[in-house]
Amino acid sequence: MSHILVIEDNPVNMELTVDLLESYGYNVTPAEDGFAALEKVKDNIFDLILLDIQLPKMDGLEVLSHLKVNESTKEVPVIALTAHSMRGDDERFIAAGCIDYISKPIDIHAFKKKIQYHLEFSN
Repeated sequence: MSHILVIEDNPVNMELTVDLLESYGYNVTPAEDGFAALEKVKDNIFDLILLDIQLPKMDGLEVLSHLKVNESTKEVPVIALTAHSMRGDDERFIAAGCIDYISKPIDIHAFKKKIQYHLEFSN
């Protein structure tokens, strides 16, 4: 069973994302901010990370930079989650080290396909 870390500060978005992923059969670990996420990656091995870009204290791109320099997480695929998808954001997130991005509100059918694709592709 794939293990997914979801980094999301909005409780409603977190609940929706976790519920969807668990309904697809994935093991999910939530983190409400970047600091909590960086603690969780110390004790767990993840197959995929979903990263909200608009986080308090430490934004998603800063969290991503920490993940990419850490030996234990640098190869874990990261998908950006963002409510503020503007033209050029996808290229910016990919250039920073994400493998893809998902805009919010989440399109449930596209979300499932994207998660499945990246888990199959990365394994």
